[in-house]
Amino acid sequence: QEQLVESGGGLVQGGGSLRLSCATSGFTFSIYAMGWFRQAPGKEREFVAYISRSGEVIYSDSVKGRFTISRDNAKNTVHLQMNSLKPEDTAVYYCATHDAGAYYARESFRSWGQGTQVTVSA
Repeated sequence: QEQLVESGGGLVQGGGSLRLSCATSGFTFSIYAMGWFRQAPGKEREFVAYISRSGEVIYSDSVKGRFTISRDNAKNTVHLQMNSLKPEDTAVYYCATHDAGAYYARESFRSWGQGTQVTVSA
């Protein structure tokens, strides 16, 4: 059974940093691309970042230059380093396993974690 467990969220002041982690189990992590999405209250879940199995990365325009996605295949973990945080980054952040299809589309991902809350104060 595939499991994804996010951690590292919290409350931070604007301009601060957080590092999210997603620990996975139940599948061969190294052969799958992974993604991070986020969902703010009253909004749709949106794409944040993607990392291929070979380490190629893609970011949404809203986080490019501030966030960094990385993976540790030895620990079956994917990370999201978030710097220069803004109040508009406030959301529940989810990691997910890419199955097939567009890297930015929710339906392309087959397994999701429970999410971790990130709150950025002004």
